[in-house]
Amino acid sequence: MLNRRSFVLTSLAAATLSVAMLAGCGGAPASSDDTEAGTGAVDTGTLIVGFDSSYPPYGYVGDDGEYTGFDLELAQEVAARNDWEVQLEPIDWDAKDTMLDSGAINCIWNGFTMEGRENDYTFSSPYMLNGQVIVVRADSGIESFDDLAGKAVITQVDSAAYNVLAGDDATQADLAATFTSLETIPDYNTAFMQLESGAVDAVACDLSIAAYQLSAKPDAYVQLDEFLSEEHYAVGFKKGDDATAEKVTETLRAMDEDGFIAELCEKYAEDGISYDNWCLE
Repeated sequence: MLNRRSFVLTSLAAATLSVAMLAGCGGAPASSDDTEAGTGAVDTGTLIVGFDSSYPPYGYVGDDGEYTGFDLELAQEVAARNDWEVQLEPIDWDAKDTMLDSGAINCIWNGFTMEGRENDYTFSSPYMLNGQVIVVRADSGIESFDDLAGKAVITQVDSAAYNVLAGDDATQADLAATFTSLETIPDYNTAFMQLESGAVDAVACDLSIAAYQLSAKPDAYVQLDEFLSEEHYAVGFKKGDDATAEKVTETLRAMDEDGFIAELCEKYAEDGISYDNWCLE
C-alpha cells in the first residue's frame, strides 16, 4: 500500500518504466490488419471522442451546458492541429467497447487507465500519471484501510478502482474482502452523492477525481493517505489503429513543447490537475 510520499517517488520510477514499456503499449501495438480500414481519425479526418459526461475534471457538462473538461480540450486541440473534425460523444461507460468496435466512436479519451487493458486496445503513449485512492466523509472516523472493515465501498462500474479491488492482486483482494460490500454505480458524481448522504461509507476512485471532489467540498471529504495502486492515462483506440494513436501521441508531445499543456493544467489546477503528473516527453 502506497502513501503520498511513496507515490511521488514510485511515480518517477513508473514514468521511467513506461518509457521502456512503450514497445508493448503505444510503441508497438497490434498489426493494422486487425482493424477495419477507415475507422480512425487518420483515415476519416474526424476524431470521434467517446467520454463519460459525468467524469469531471476530464469530461463533463459545464455551467453553459456545453461539454468541457481537461481531456476534451486536449482532444479538441489535437484535432485542430491535424485539421480533423472533432465529434464529442457522451457514452455509457460500460458500452464503450461496443461503440468502439462498431465505429460509433474511434477513441476513448476520458481519464482512461491503460494498465490491464493493453491487450484490448491500441493506446497512445501514456500522458498522465494517476493513482487509485479511497475517499471518506470527513466526520466518518475512517483514517486507514484497516478502518474500512465492515464498511460499504462504492466505485464506478468497470473503473480502474473496481478492477484493482476485484482483480487478482492478493493484497487488494484481501482488503476488499473486509468490506461489507463493494458496489458499482454508473458515474462518480452519484457515488459522491451517496457518500455525502451516508448511503455508503467510502468511494474508491482515481486520484484526480478525488482531488476534484475535495476541491469542490473541502470540508465534506477526506482522502486516505494510502494508495490502492498507481497507473497511467492514455488514449484508447480500436485494436490496430496504429496510425491515429501515433499521430495523437506526436501531437500531444508538440503541445507540451510549445507550452499548451502547462497552460491547460494551470487552467484546471483548482480541479486537481497538476502538470507535475504529465509524463509524456
